[in-house]
Amino acid sequence: MASYDRRTTVDAPLEEVWAFHSSPAGLERLTPDWMNLLVEAAVGPDGERDPAVLEAGSELSLSVRPFGIGPRQYVRSAITERERAGGRAYFRDELVDGPFDRWEHTHAFFADGDRTIVRDHVVYDLPYGSLGRFATPLSTVGFEATFRDRHRRTKAALE
Repeated sequence: MASYDRRTTVDAPLEEVWAFHSSPAGLERLTPDWMNLLVEAAVGPDGERDPAVLEAGSELSLSVRPFGIGPRQYVRSAITERERAGGRAYFRDELVDGPFDRWEHTHAFFADGDRTIVRDHVVYDLPYGSLGRFATPLSTVGFEATFRDRHRRTKAALE
């Protein structure tokens, strides 16, 4: 099991940053253009289509076509946890079906006065067994580019 971690400080209050990250529209705004993301469907825990907020139990069906190359890759993930208490908040999405053998992404937010510390922590396993384990160190390149851009987009949207 491998992991990736990135944090940044956003000059915006926790409530704004939390709300921005809590919707399918926020996900679309945060994803780098080169991923060519489409939110195919979002379903809330009660079966509601296109919920305004992704609560625990929500599922997302997404597709990506990185760099516009090859066929679209389909991904289904579920929000497994979501909590907001005091000056902290987090939610976790886990891969249900997609290109990784394992994917758990924890989005955490911490109030720092009028600013918010944003932390992305991903625990993952690449597919293809020992070949995937051999390639895992190379995956950092893709994660770094993706999450650097996500944090830049968060700052641009909220500051």
